[in-house]
Amino acid sequence: MNKPLSSAASNFIRNIIDQDLAAGKNDGRVATRFPPEPNGYLHIGHAKSICLNFGIANDYNGTCNLRFDDTNPEKESVEYMEAIKKDVEWLGYQWHELRFASDYFQQLYEFAVELIKAGHAYVDSSSAEEMREMRGSLKKPGIESPYRNRSVEENLALFEAMKNGDHEDGSHVLRAKIDMAASNINMRDPALYRIRKVHHFRTGDAWNIYPMYDYTHCTSDAIENITHSLCTLEFEDHRPLYDWVLDTLDTASHPQQIEFARLSLEYTVLSKRRLIQLVEENHVQGWDDPRMPTVSGMRRRGFTPGSIREFCAAIGITKKDAWIEMAMLETCVRDDLNAHSERRLAVLDPIKVVITDFDDSTATALQFANHPQNESLGKRDISFSAELYIERDDFAEDPPPKFQRLVPGGEVRLRGSYVIKCEEVIKDANGQVTELRVTHDRDTLGKKPEGRKVKGVIHWVDAATAVDAEIRLYEPLFTVPDPASAETMASVINPASKTVLNGCKVEPALASAAAEERFQFERIGYFVADSTDHSSSTPVFNRTITLRDSWK
Repeated sequence: MNKPLSSAASNFIRNIIDQDLAAGKNDGRVATRFPPEPNGYLHIGHAKSICLNFGIANDYNGTCNLRFDDTNPEKESVEYMEAIKKDVEWLGYQWHELRFASDYFQQLYEFAVELIKAGHAYVDSSSAEEMREMRGSLKKPGIESPYRNRSVEENLALFEAMKNGDHEDGSHVLRAKIDMAASNINMRDPALYRIRKVHHFRTGDAWNIYPMYDYTHCTSDAIENITHSLCTLEFEDHRPLYDWVLDTLDTASHPQQIEFARLSLEYTVLSKRRLIQLVEENHVQGWDDPRMPTVSGMRRRGFTPGSIREFCAAIGITKKDAWIEMAMLETCVRDDLNAHSERRLAVLDPIKVVITDFDDSTATALQFANHPQNESLGKRDISFSAELYIERDDFAEDPPPKFQRLVPGGEVRLRGSYVIKCEEVIKDANGQVTELRVTHDRDTLGKKPEGRKVKGVIHWVDAATAVDAEIRLYEPLFTVPDPASAETMASVINPASKTVLNGCKVEPALASAAAEERFQFERIGYFVADSTDHSSSTPVFNRTITLRDSWK
């Protein structure tokens, strides 16, 4: 009997699998699948499902297929398919087999013919509006279609004519014949096929009819010998139909559908329809905009695969929907980046500092550790000269209480180098501080000054070697925790969700950073080299997250 390989937290799905294995079900096999529709990019909610399906397969020595539910050709494309494959691999998973629902179109058609011959399906020629009316409501039973009792021969002929393209879209559908008085509306003769004379990105124009999701899902699972079909709670009411189709067809394999709570994350929308709206209405700059909750957007933002997997593990698998705080995701990201990101010096709002008593002819490079807790990451040399840049908010002419940075006449330590004292403040005609002139204590390199205490430590970059960079600061895209409840999404878009800073000064090593390489900018936050716009000649960095939790 298979046993979990990892120390993954137990949950009700794993308990079911353990019981099935103990009972000898499925010949000791565990086979799952992740079945996205290629009509958009994956988001963090999909990542939860990916981690669950692939994680269970990995932990039980099982298999997990990546299967594209490509039954809605108007909205699907190769672009989305390739993006989904890339996201799954980036998250650290590899599918057992790559499958498509379209692989089974012929077999699904033959299954439908089998249902017709057994009297379990019929062709309905009612309009969509008529069928909607006949379906009834939660309080009122449905009404049988006048076409429900067509003969098997007539149904077979009509269904074949639908397949051959002899009828127009919407003129007929194939419906299961179940029970129009069923309390579960999904069992009131649901549609199995509809006519769609649309080009398919894989099958071309070979098919004029396409199977419905509820019919495709269960039959595809059965064809692939899936053991546990894991899906979100909105499909719980569809499970009787899932089982009816497979029981009625008497398939050799009958997977068990199990539902779990979907992810609801504050300050985001995870509806594919709403994400498409954000892109099409230009609220964001594409699917991989770093403000998007898509996997590609989070990747461009600088999130790591490990942090997303850790987040999905931390929130757990339950049967009850609940809102997850954004701070929980950020904690997972921050912990991962803190452990693995090399440190660099960067100044986002620079003000020049001139050390008037420093002799550049005696300057030597200073050594900085790439990571204070990981010596294996080595050290780097950083040049130091008489002219430096510091952060503008590290200086105050009229400091607030407990301000421990540079003030007129005050001292502060430059990170990894000397203690300096502000002697003169230079301003422009508008009163803006343009330069600070300071002196330094040459005896404080690597040690404390004698006879006095200097509390503040600030970072800097050498003006002689600093590189100009564009820094993009990101905040939540929405101003409210539940943007889907707003009257319009546009009304709750955060106008400050993206701030672009030009003329930032960074140490020269950052110019050679590879796309998607992540760093901690000391005292500022975690940043990543933008995957699209960054280059050695024009460095561009996106802020992934601040150093401390800003949600409190």
